[in-house]
Amino acid sequence: MADQGETDLRRALISNEIVPYFQPLVELRSGLLTGFEVLARWQHPQRGTIPPDEFIPLAEKSGLNGLLTGNLLRSAFAAAPHIPERLTLSVNISLTQLNDHSLPRHIRLAAEQANFPLDRLILEITENALVGDTEHAYLIANELKEQGSRLALDDFGTGYSSLRHLQSLPFDEIKVDASFVRSMTHTRESRKIAATVIGLGNSLGLVTVAEGVESQTHADMLLWLGCERGQGFLYGRAIPAEGLSTFLAEKAIFGSPTSSSPATEASMPLRLETFPTQRLAQLHAIYDGVPVGLSFLDTNLRYISVNKRLAEMHNLPVANHLRRTVAEALPDWYPKLQPYLQRSLAGESITGIEMSHPDAYHPGQTSTFLVCFQPARDEVEEIIGISVSYADITPRKRAERALSESEDHYRHTVELSPQVPWTAGPDGMILDVSQRWEKLTGLSKQKSLGQGWVQVVHPADVQQTLAAWQHSIRTGESPDVEFRIRRTDPGWRWVRSRAAPRRDEQGNIIRWYGTLEDIDDQKCASDALRHSEALLQAVFNAVPVGLIIADAPDGRIVMSNPRADSILRKPVVPARKIQEYRSIGATDAEGHKIAPRDYPLARAIADGQITEGMEVLRRHHDGSKSWLSLSAAPVRDTEGKIVGGVAAIQDIDEAKREKQKLFELTNELKKELEAHT
Repeated sequence: MADQGETDLRRALISNEIVPYFQPLVELRSGLLTGFEVLARWQHPQRGTIPPDEFIPLAEKSGLNGLLTGNLLRSAFAAAPHIPERLTLSVNISLTQLNDHSLPRHIRLAAEQANFPLDRLILEITENALVGDTEHAYLIANELKEQGSRLALDDFGTGYSSLRHLQSLPFDEIKVDASFVRSMTHTRESRKIAATVIGLGNSLGLVTVAEGVESQTHADMLLWLGCERGQGFLYGRAIPAEGLSTFLAEKAIFGSPTSSSPATEASMPLRLETFPTQRLAQLHAIYDGVPVGLSFLDTNLRYISVNKRLAEMHNLPVANHLRRTVAEALPDWYPKLQPYLQRSLAGESITGIEMSHPDAYHPGQTSTFLVCFQPARDEVEEIIGISVSYADITPRKRAERALSESEDHYRHTVELSPQVPWTAGPDGMILDVSQRWEKLTGLSKQKSLGQGWVQVVHPADVQQTLAAWQHSIRTGESPDVEFRIRRTDPGWRWVRSRAAPRRDEQGNIIRWYGTLEDIDDQKCASDALRHSEALLQAVFNAVPVGLIIADAPDGRIVMSNPRADSILRKPVVPARKIQEYRSIGATDAEGHKIAPRDYPLARAIADGQITEGMEVLRRHHDGSKSWLSLSAAPVRDTEGKIVGGVAAIQDIDEAKREKQKLFELTNELKKELEAHT
C-alpha cells in the first residue's frame, strides 16, 4: 500500500499534478500585502485536491521531498512575473532537505532559470528540522543565507529546539504557530506564549509573523503585542497561480488598524505585561519620566507598580508602596480614595476628582491633585485592577486664587475709580455699564442699555454726540467726545467718553470697550483760564507802551502788543528772533552804534540785567529816524532760573526833538544876551 502511494506521488511529480498555491502575508499595522507563502496542493485526477498533510510525510519518507520542493519552486518562480517586485515568496524547507548538501545549488539554479532574485525568497525552517545533526543543518542554512535568501524560523514553540538555534543561525524572521494564535482570544496561556515569542523576536531584531489570523480581534491583539505581519483566513485562503492577477487587483490592502474593535482599543494598552521587552523598556522610561503620578492597583487594592513622580507626591519611597494596600501605604489618604476605588473596581471610569492634602515639603501649605481612576480589563473584559493617575494642580489652584483676588481688587478699583467703564456691541448698542453710572446720573443700568443713555445727555449736545459715535461705528475709529449729562442733583456735568474696538481674526469689530470720565471741574477750570487769558490779553493790548516777550536763551519772540508794531513801524512776528529787529542799526545819544549784545532785552536774557530808559535813535526801513526809549527785565521761574525777558518800548521822538529845539533856542538867546552886554 505504501509502495502504491509512493508510486502515485512519483507519477504526480512527473506529471506536475502538485502545484503551488499562494497564501497572502500582510503587514498588520498598515494592512498592506507584503508577500505570499507558497503551499503545495496535489490536484489528483480521481481524488481531487489532496492537502499537504497527507502527502508531505510520504514525500519525506520516500526521499521525494527534494524533487517536490524543486518542482514547487520552479512553478512558483514561473508565476513570479504576475507578482509585484516588492512582494516576497516564502517556501518551507523540510528536515531531509536541510541535510541535503545540494539544496542551496538546486534553489539557486531554479531561481536563475526563472530570473527570480533570491533576496525575494524566504526559506522557512521548522524547529524540528534543527533536531539531530544540528551542525550539518547550520552549515546548509548559512549557505542558503549567503546566497541571498532570508531565513525564517517556523512554528516556534511547538518543537524541541532551544534558544541556541536563534543565537547560532542567521534567522531574519520568527513565526508564531497558528495553534497559539487561534486560541489567544479564550486561552490566557496561549496569549502569554504568543506574547513571549513576539517579544523574543523583537528583542533579537527579527521580523515577527503570526500564522492562523482568522479574525480582526486576532489582528488587533497581535498588533498590540508588537507583531509585524500576519497570515490566515482573515486575509484570504491560498489561491492557485492563475488566480493571482485577480487577487492582486482586488486586494491591494486588507483593512487597517483603525478598524479595531472598541473592546480591543479600550483594553489592550493597559496590559503592560504583554508588551515585548523593548517596548516595555520604552514604556517604563515614559512611565517614570512623565510629570504625572501613576500607579496600578490589583483587585485587592495592592500597589503593583508606582512611578517616581507619584512616590514624590506621597513623600514615600517606591519600595514602600509595592505589594502593600493603599490603606497600609497611605492611611491618611485612604478614607478619601476608598469610595472612588470601590466604584472603579465595579467598572466605573472616574476622572477629574480634586483632592487636597497637606504639602509634605512645605509645612502649613496645601497641595491639590486632580485624580483619575480607570478600571483595567483583560482580553475577555474582566477587571484585573485599577490605573490611578495624579496630576499636581497646586500651581493652577494658587493661580486661580490669585486671579480671584486680583479680580476682587480690580472690582474695588473700578468702584473707586472716577471713570465709568462701559461696553457696546458692534452696532453701538450699550451692553453693560458700571454701577457708577447710576450714581452719577440717577438712570438705572437697565434703562441705560441700548440707546437709553441718551435721555440724560444735554439736549444741546445730543446731535453732535450721536454723530461722533455713529462715525466711529462706521469707520472703526476710536471715539473721543465731550458732552454734558444730567446729574442726580440739579444741574449738568461735563463728561468725556472714549473707547477702543476689539476685533476678531478677520478684523471685524466684535465689541467696543470704553470709559466715561467726569471732566466738569477740569472744564470749569479751563473756561476760567481762558477768561483770564482773554482779560490779560486785553490789558496787554491796551497798554500805551510797546511790549515784547521773548524766550531764553535763544531770544525767540513769544508775543507782542499792537503798540510795539506801531512804534517799530513793522509787525513783530512770533517765533522770530529779536536779532532780526536789530538789522537796521541804532545809535545812542552820543551817536555811537549799539552792539546787539548791548540791547536791554539781550542783556536781560543773557545776564539777568534790568535796564531802564535807554535812549536810542532807530533808523526805520523807509530811511526815517526816531528816538525810542528801551527798558527790559528778565523773567524767572519759581526757582529763579531765567526763562525769558520782557522789553518795554516808548516813542520819545517828539519829546526828544522838542527838547532839542528848546536847548538850541536857549543857546541862541544866551548868545544874544552876551553880545549886548
